[in-house]
Amino acid sequence: MRRSQLGAVAVAMLTAAPLAASQNPVISQKGKIFAPGDVTISAGTTVKIANDDRVIHHAYVESKDFNFDSGEQPPGRTLDIKFTEAGTFEVLCAIHPKMKLIVKVKK
Repeated sequence: MRRSQLGAVAVAMLTAAPLAASQNPVISQKGKIFAPGDVTISAGTTVKIANDDRVIHHAYVESKDFNFDSGEQPPGRTLDIKFTEAGTFEVLCAIHPKMKLIVKVKK
């Protein structure tokens, strides 16, 4: 396998695999997807979401336990979401309805 092919495989694995519990993970918005699309964190952890795309995004969370709304997020901007409650949350994009990030928050 060539070096360029290995890089493509590594990127595919990174975007497909859930991110294990980590301190302050960084999620990329690129190609109108969240990458990785699944993260497990501890309560009180801040997730950084970077708009690495060429288009505006608008991240939000709506649940009975937690709500967040970023407003418009232009390309190149980052935002922080601090998850204080345990549970499973969907971070969605109000502009691109197919975008979904699953955040599993453990105590």
